Amino acid sequence: MRTALLQLFRLGIVAAVAWLVRDVAVKQRSHGDAPVVVEEVRGFFPAAASLRPDDSERDGLFVLDREGRELGYVVRTQPRCQDIIGYCGVTDTLVALGPDWRILGLSVRSSDDTKDHVRDVVTDRRFLKKWNGLTWDQAADLDFRKAGVEGVSGATMTSMAIAHSVKARLKASRDEIAARPPFAPGWRDWGMLGTVALAAVMAFGPAAWRQRWNLPYQIFLIGYVGIISGDLLAQSLIAGWTRSGVPWQTASGLVLLLAAALLVPWATRRPFYCHHLCPHGAAQELIGRFRPRRLAITLRPDVARALGLLPGALLLLTLVTAMLALPLDLAGIEAFDAYLFRTAGIATLAVAGVGLVASAFVPQAYCRFGCPTGALLNFVRTRGSTDRFSTRDAAALGLMLFAAVLNWQYVPVLVWMKGLP
Repeated sequence: MRTALLQLFRLGIVAAVAWLVRDVAVKQRSHGDAPVVVEEVRGFFPAAASLRPDDSERDGLFVLDREGRELGYVVRTQPRCQDIIGYCGVTDTLVALGPDWRILGLSVRSSDDTKDHVRDVVTDRRFLKKWNGLTWDQAADLDFRKAGVEGVSGATMTSMAIAHSVKARLKASRDEIAARPPFAPGWRDWGMLGTVALAAVMAFGPAAWRQRWNLPYQIFLIGYVGIISGDLLAQSLIAGWTRSGVPWQTASGLVLLLAAALLVPWATRRPFYCHHLCPHGAAQELIGRFRPRRLAITLRPDVARALGLLPGALLLLTLVTAMLALPLDLAGIEAFDAYLFRTAGIATLAVAGVGLVASAFVPQAYCRFGCPTGALLNFVRTRGSTDRFSTRDAAALGLMLFAAVLNWQYVPVLVWMKGLP
């Protein structure tokens, strides 16, 4: 029972961190760089008490009362419509919709346009009411001429930029929802299905058979999985999926790979991905197979412990990058994109090269001391009845609490980041 609870705890930690990252990503898309606050929407919804981000392609906010009942919905035109400029700047407009998804009204939140022009638009009695009563689709397809939407006298460019922004914002979200791709597995997906099945045979098949075919299988992983298909797990992929959603319709093979990499070691104690699916692990094993014995180095225990902290530090960096949407290419902190050498960045190639050279002296050097993805998969792996709550579990709990604080304090952190030089 203790072991089962510990395994549920570990899987729960991973799921909780993923949810926290996803939730803050939804907030970033719906709030943008200027969070909408409850006070702004009370002109349309007097009973409004809170706002809940919508994780669909609409990227807006549900308006809730004190009991959590939905009163309506609001969506802002920025930052999606930054290329629609009025006289001398963009305008952020809030669109409020009732529970029947008909527009209740528009309000100007902020504008970089001329103050006098913006004031003329806001004080015009008719312009901002032209959308009232329209559904989302009707507003997205609105013909300005037929609807009588004309520029405000003296502020024509500013007012028409607002009109085009509202239409473009609603149309973009509507079209994104309609354009969801169907489930259509391609050759890479079927190839990955076959590879995962073959990996299962290598992991759980007869020992004599596995030993006989181990070398050809390692070459296959490097050649097919690494160079030909390029479908490898990495922090960049996991962070991107956590923030944006899992593309099971268009990358079902990779989704299967990630599921197998997490669940098989969690259920069976076998390091499934790292030992049987990772091309970089296979490359290091090949180097170790043909390495002269005299090159082997035994690290001092304190050095090994210090180097063993690096994967955890990289996981922390990945978490902060994913939570705050920092402009850091996470592919550069791991070796895996190096197998797509035609498009790989210098940082990725350097990490891969250093890792392979190091493995000529220290067995599986990169796996042990440089791989955050391996550390994540190793964290969820069960270790049997002797398993105990350890330092890594405490560290994982700390990461989850850190993510919870960043999620909870998203708006203050955003305001603080905007104030940085």
